[in-house]
Amino acid sequence: MRTLSPVPARWGILALLSLAAGDGIAQEADAMAEIFVTATARPEARSRIAATTQVIDRAAIERSTAKSVTDLLAENAVGFFSEWTAAQTSINIRGATSDGQGRDYKGQVLVLVNGRRAGTANLSKLSANEVERIEIVRGPASVIYGSQNMGGVINIIMKSGANPPPSQAGVGVGSWGGVQANAQTSGGDERFDWYFGVSGGQRDDYESGKGGGKLANTGWERRGFAGSLGFQFDDLNRVELKLRTDGIYNAGFRGSGANTVSRDDRSNASVDLSYEGRTRDERIGWMAQLYSVRDEDEFKWASPVVRSGTAAVPGTSRDYNDRKLDIVGSRLQPRFKLGEGSDLLLGYDWERSRLRSDRFRVALPGGPTGQVAPYDNNQTEQVNALYVEDSQSFIDDRLTVRGGARRTWGTTRFDPTPNLALQRSGSQDYSETTGSIGATWRALDVLNLRTGISTGFRAPTSTELGADFTAVGGGRTFGNPNLKPESNRQIEFGGTLQLPAWSLDMALFRNTIADRIVTVSRGATTNTSDYANNAADVVVRGLEASVNVDLAKALNFPTGAYNLRAYANGYYNFTMRDKGATTLDTDRVQRMYKYEASLGLRYGRGAGALTGDWTLQLGALLRGPMWYDTEEALLIPQGEPRSTYIHRKGAFTTWNLRGDYRIASNVKVFAGINNLFNLNRSPIFIALDQKPCIADARFQNGGCGTSMPGRELQVGMQVTF
Repeated sequence: MRTLSPVPARWGILALLSLAAGDGIAQEADAMAEIFVTATARPEARSRIAATTQVIDRAAIERSTAKSVTDLLAENAVGFFSEWTAAQTSINIRGATSDGQGRDYKGQVLVLVNGRRAGTANLSKLSANEVERIEIVRGPASVIYGSQNMGGVINIIMKSGANPPPSQAGVGVGSWGGVQANAQTSGGDERFDWYFGVSGGQRDDYESGKGGGKLANTGWERRGFAGSLGFQFDDLNRVELKLRTDGIYNAGFRGSGANTVSRDDRSNASVDLSYEGRTRDERIGWMAQLYSVRDEDEFKWASPVVRSGTAAVPGTSRDYNDRKLDIVGSRLQPRFKLGEGSDLLLGYDWERSRLRSDRFRVALPGGPTGQVAPYDNNQTEQVNALYVEDSQSFIDDRLTVRGGARRTWGTTRFDPTPNLALQRSGSQDYSETTGSIGATWRALDVLNLRTGISTGFRAPTSTELGADFTAVGGGRTFGNPNLKPESNRQIEFGGTLQLPAWSLDMALFRNTIADRIVTVSRGATTNTSDYANNAADVVVRGLEASVNVDLAKALNFPTGAYNLRAYANGYYNFTMRDKGATTLDTDRVQRMYKYEASLGLRYGRGAGALTGDWTLQLGALLRGPMWYDTEEALLIPQGEPRSTYIHRKGAFTTWNLRGDYRIASNVKVFAGINNLFNLNRSPIFIALDQKPCIADARFQNGGCGTSMPGRELQVGMQVTF
């Protein structure tokens, strides 16, 4: 492995990658010393960050059987993932949500790739193969991020030649015609380095669990590549170019109607150019980044039947929609050491995004002439932001206090949109100030405490500001140019306890979401509504915890012989209250788990690098009860007592098993079983693939209920060169 010069390795992503390339077990054992980038835009020990953070490193990714980043995050209990299909996910973290069906670019959870906006929160588009590490920050936490960070920040950090991974290739096969393959290579010298990786896969329609059968229109194909070129000018300056594309194609989209016709192509591609440097005395440093993103959703849909009130009416024989979001942006972050223990970060962000939909629809006789979901509205947005964040250490670096503020200015323009005859084009300005303040205190050498208060926001879209469209069934919705951005305020207190054989991290939090943008009816007899800010808040209070235990050390196993480790990560929400809920059934926040936990036990021999080394891992994912006013058309009374009924989906647990064995120093074989006990459940759908069907067949377009995949077997091999 090429050795980096020591000084640049302390800056930016280089320091992070140098740790991420190491042994994952070592990282788990010393969470307080681990370097983290996302929360403060510069590498810092997690113990100095006044926010709850979570890391999924490369070792954990390689031990996973995940097909996408969604699967990977779900395995680690990061939050609620709706998992509509293999190609579509929405997220809920601490009560803040992302949207779906082409609207995920504007949600309340911010997804980053290499530290800048990904252009999507639909993580099902993204494969885990080229990912080096994922960092999660819960809540707004820092002022370095603007719109959408109300629930948290998910930063997907890609592999690069900065600390080159080994050249290797892998292939795996599995149930239902599943095939996955990947290859990567890297190299370089003291000045120049490079990385290239490629991956792909497919799976046919899957079978659900006990009591179900094969679910039509659930297959998919996946492909992508990533590459980087880096140049080290000297010990002080480095420039790096990263290119990538990732996507899922020909993916069946059953949706809430169990549709057996519609299919999707969804992809995300980007180019990043970054420059990091510093002065020789380390008093001044800087990071500059230019980026371009293309996020594309190609809906190849059809809905022969659509629902209008309680009636089934003719729909579309074809509904093709190619939705493209193009983003260009830049970030500049100078950093100054003002004195002993003082670290000042300044920042300027600029970004321009352009959303366009090319839609062609063929309605059946008597079918809709206006827009049908997802409602397409072309828009152009430009955003500028200035921010400052300062940290100061006291008492021999045992106490760190940090705080900052950010001012964001934006202009959203509602551009001409097809199939929107009553559109009111125009532009609208918005602005928002957010802030954060927090502190960490190393109370003991093994105990670190933290507390923080932070605010975030989500800017309104052009649709919400200026829409005027007639939906299926004749309902008309008007935009509101006086909308305020959605906002939130979060308070948290937590701590990390690090002992020789185990570590524990816990946090108590309260997240209050205000000014939510909703539609408000003009009256029961008007069939007309307006976008408006909801005066009632969403309030979520909860406890989050993670624990890692080195059982081999605790049980005094011989050093280097066997590894035995237990781990857990999860949360419990004491309060999930939507004060604006209008139903009499519940005021709980919908599409959000009350509790969730990822639990596992990993047993192995050796360090994984010698012939004969092996590991066996048993993992469980507990998904707690969830409340949901489903969009499914259920039978009354068999499926629900009335159409406005709020369903409570009970908790369930799925088990996964994975093992690997090194048959030669450079060859490893592996096998895994997902959903070990063949459970027939779904994270979101009420009507499952079971008999009798509780969905109304009049609205289903060929399907009935939708369950998650049943028991799935995977086997494969990885060769290192």
